[in-house]
Amino acid sequence: MLTLQELQERMGRLSEWALEDKFIVKEVHFESFKESMEYVNKVAEIAEKMHHHPEIMIMGNIVRLSLTTHKEHELTNKDFDVAEEIDKIKLNQ
Repeated sequence: MLTLQELQERMGRLSEWALEDKFIVKEVHFESFKESMEYVNKVAEIAEKMHHHPEIMIMGNIVRLSLTTHKEHELTNKDFDVAEEIDKIKLNQ
């Protein structure tokens, strides 16, 4: 279990993620559905490599990612590690 201080410190490293209950979430807007799918495919590569998968909602040109550790029923370092890797994705916008 992460302490409040650890949560704050880890959130401070992320770009445009929000804390919602026991999830960290990010919503990314694109010019087109095709760009949304390219982004989702890059997220999928990270998730597979790290063996930790976000919930992904695709709404046309908007992608919403949610991370939590379901097995633990709370946020863990795994969630933040994946989010940090996702933040490294270069977008061609």
